[in-house]
Amino acid sequence: MKFDTTGAAFRFHQGTQPLLISMPHVGTHVPPALAERFTPEARQVSDTDWHLERLYDFAEALGASVLVATHSRYVVDLNRPPDNQNLYPGQDTTGLCPVDTFDKTPIYADGSVPDDAEISARRDVIWQPYHQQLQAELSRLKAAHGSVVLWDAHSIRSVLPRFFEGRLPDLNLGTANGASCDPALSQMLLRIGESASGYRAVLNGRFKGGYITRQYGCPADGVHAIQLEMTQCTYMQETMPFDYLPGLATDVQPHLRAMLEAALDFARSRER
Repeated sequence: MKFDTTGAAFRFHQGTQPLLISMPHVGTHVPPALAERFTPEARQVSDTDWHLERLYDFAEALGASVLVATHSRYVVDLNRPPDNQNLYPGQDTTGLCPVDTFDKTPIYADGSVPDDAEISARRDVIWQPYHQQLQAELSRLKAAHGSVVLWDAHSIRSVLPRFFEGRLPDLNLGTANGASCDPALSQMLLRIGESASGYRAVLNGRFKGGYITRQYGCPADGVHAIQLEMTQCTYMQETMPFDYLPGLATDVQPHLRAMLEAALDFARSRER
């Protein structure tokens, strides 16, 4: 089955330093033929990680490489395994090609959910190119520097009963329970988050890192992967029209920058 789309699967900026920032859930594009099958609510792509490129607008000045998704996670979720395995057994999650929103409302108006052939086609056209670019850049940076940090950037509504009780901490660091990153780095990042006045930080809480963190993080081989899942209320409006709020964003940005600078310092300290 052929899957028709318009535009590339990602945007990419190649940096000079041993830091790659991945943004797999910022995309909002839904091919027109697919959008026609969506409900009006799903066409709003509400579960997007809104405005992260703007929030991390200092990253290129740090010398980081930045990989950004273009298509909505409703089309294909770049942070899920290609075989659609549940990363959080026993907990509710959305799949490789989701059929419902975070609020458990249907994505497809007439129930025409994607079959195996359509899922495979979306994976080939969008998921695979993103991961090929991610792997290629990690390999390039590791060859150049000997050590590299992969920072998987995410955001989510602070209250989302489907996935967690109560209000989520603001800065949720995930390292697959320590498997994807050197503990010295993760503890350093946690200390920065905990010292950020007005914010709550946690390491390997509800969000431990998705497929990207778990697949590519290999500390023994010099690749340290960390996911940061931020609450959207720290920098934007969590409901329609999902506006970016500069007054909030400028308060949290120094803490983000401090984390990324610490990650860079860690990688540089292990250069050949």
